[in-house]
Amino acid sequence: MNDVKTRYPDHFALAELPYFEVRDGRLVLADPEFGPAIDVHTHLALSYVRRSPVDLLREHRRTRHYLDLERPLDLEVYINKNFSEPDLKAMKRDLTLKSMLGSGLRVTHTAPDLAREMGELNVSHSVLLPIDFPILSHNADVYLDLVAQRDDMISFASVHPAARGVADKLAAQKAKGARGVKVHPAVQQIAPNHPKAMALYRIAGELGLPVLWHCGPVGIEPKRGRRLSQLPLYAPAVAENPQTTFILGHSGALQMEQALALAIEHDNVYMEVSCQSLTNVRRILVEAPPDRIMMGSDWPFYHQAPVMAKVLIASEGQPELRRRVMWENAARLLGISG
Repeated sequence: MNDVKTRYPDHFALAELPYFEVRDGRLVLADPEFGPAIDVHTHLALSYVRRSPVDLLREHRRTRHYLDLERPLDLEVYINKNFSEPDLKAMKRDLTLKSMLGSGLRVTHTAPDLAREMGELNVSHSVLLPIDFPILSHNADVYLDLVAQRDDMISFASVHPAARGVADKLAAQKAKGARGVKVHPAVQQIAPNHPKAMALYRIAGELGLPVLWHCGPVGIEPKRGRRLSQLPLYAPAVAENPQTTFILGHSGALQMEQALALAIEHDNVYMEVSCQSLTNVRRILVEAPPDRIMMGSDWPFYHQAPVMAKVLIASEGQPELRRRVMWENAARLLGISG
């Protein structure tokens, strides 16, 4: 599908593609044969200071994604380019002050709301990615307690590299069921090559936990976060920790080519394609090792359909590659059966 349409007046217009349709006002997969999929990059409402002020078990009639489904959608840009200025301001308020108050859009970023979307798109499993600070945050424990009651979601660990007792905390979270470790240099305000981060990667490797980074600048983060997300800062960690598996979240974001080179050079590197443009997803599927590419959406920032559309388009006529990217690679790495 080289001549596929890439600009849509809203997300529901993705139903013009053969993969989706609109039923009862909701965007759904047209045929189960286009799945199943594993979404390796999702979050529920992240909370700080107060322990989970949002009821993560409550279902809502409508999920309020940060990029609203009624907004125009261009598949041929990095996805955050679809935000309007008011959207960006609302999102930043929601991610800061309202993360402590438990109000705003985030009240709909719950497990049942994610599960409903998964069911509509034949996503068999979603990976929850907590992000914690050294103090005043408990997102990993909250997520791990939640997924213990579910068979459609798994959670990664999150221990800030500067926290006390990193090894003990990671081991404890693994014992609770964590399948990997989330590290977000821009949010956690620590460079990916910082000595304390390097120590965390070594411990993760010893525990058999892959590390999923937020990888690369996205253009809308604060300047310091942008500096901390530059691709050259990730390379030393990959080279010096060959026993640790690294997943490049967003495939390097706006520095995709450098991330692709890293994945080609090192066999302990996976690429996760959330947010990338259709052109970049096509290139990743052609050039990256096919057994080390995975699909992610960055829900609830975005609906799961846009990234699924890009992977389906880019893998048209290649059923084996499609199956690997959408399901098999993640299932193998994370021990998901089904």
